[in-house]
Amino acid sequence: MYCVRNVTEDLYWVGANDHRLALFENIHPIPRGVSYNAYLLLDEKSVLFDTVDWSACRQFLENVEHLLGGRGLDYLVINHMEPDHGASIEEILLRYPKVKIISTEKAFMLMRQFGFQVDGHELIEVKEGDTQSFGKHVVTFVAAPMVHWPEAMVTFDTTNGVLFSADAFGSFGALDGKLFADEVDFDRDWIDDARRYYTNIVGKYGPHVMHLLKKAGTIDIKMLCPLHGPVWRENIPYLLDKYVHWATYEPEEKGVVVAYASMYGNTEAAAQALASKLCEKGMTNVWLYDVSNTHVSYLISETFRLSHVVLASVTYNLGIYPVMYGFLQDMKALNLQKRTVAIVENGSWACKSGDLMQKFLDDEMKGMTVLNERLSLASSLGEGKEAELDALANAILASMQ
Repeated sequence: MYCVRNVTEDLYWVGANDHRLALFENIHPIPRGVSYNAYLLLDEKSVLFDTVDWSACRQFLENVEHLLGGRGLDYLVINHMEPDHGASIEEILLRYPKVKIISTEKAFMLMRQFGFQVDGHELIEVKEGDTQSFGKHVVTFVAAPMVHWPEAMVTFDTTNGVLFSADAFGSFGALDGKLFADEVDFDRDWIDDARRYYTNIVGKYGPHVMHLLKKAGTIDIKMLCPLHGPVWRENIPYLLDKYVHWATYEPEEKGVVVAYASMYGNTEAAAQALASKLCEKGMTNVWLYDVSNTHVSYLISETFRLSHVVLASVTYNLGIYPVMYGFLQDMKALNLQKRTVAIVENGSWACKSGDLMQKFLDDEMKGMTVLNERLSLASSLGEGKEAELDALANAILASMQ
């Protein structure tokens, strides 16, 4: 049975939702599922914008077949070749052998690398600024390299103002019938998934995203049609503002994420005491996470959201506790910067984690301000540490002024 929704006029969503997949890209938890968005334009020519993951192929094909109603498919536009969008290309080619494929040079290279038999079809290679008429609708193609693969482009329909934005402006989370962002309480129910999607999938490529945003600012966008998550037809500046923050690594709000790595609960107790101090002194936007029990994608999302980070780690084999070190490595890999960091260290006989975390922040990351005040523990937070705890809380608050 088909499941489609009208996007605008003669444009339709023909994607699918996936609640069976536990890990996006086999790494990021998606407890609310994910959508694979594809769009079909029924103009003088029929045009399919992207495909879906193999797991959703059957539903996708039923959707396309229903809307075509026996007519052929004239064009297939591939904005992004990653397999969660490109995996069903060959199934489309088998069913619609006369279809013409529009994409970039690198995307065609990737199609061949993935083993898709595209060379028997008419291939239209496009680059920045090229246009294509489908009848009433005329589209222009905009290069979007490294957002977040090198072959990516976006397609702008100059007739109705729709931007097919590839992986930009997407989100984790299945749509479950609600196609448009204005059909949900996005700021309550979706922003965390959108942030976690961006920061972990695209976060490394902030400068490339800003370049794309500058291009987007030159066109009259009336609707954003991403490859994951809701379609935007209202309040687009809200989402663009979020993207500017994320792409420039500016925090969305003042607040503290306390990430602790604790073996037997003593470092956790210190993290809890620090959080309590901060709240007592008026800073209640404080969030605690056990690095051992929290998937790193959530930690990354929170460090992008908030202005301050507390790293609290026990010493392990004279080094940083492994899960904390992994978190630091992910922050570096995703290019996080411009944060103020406080350090809490613990060690029963050789307290090394604090110095090592500071060295990593100083040597491996950009624009990170490490506070001079540090809370150092010898096994546990003893009574004599009250002044040190208070001084660290005050230093965090003072740095927010």
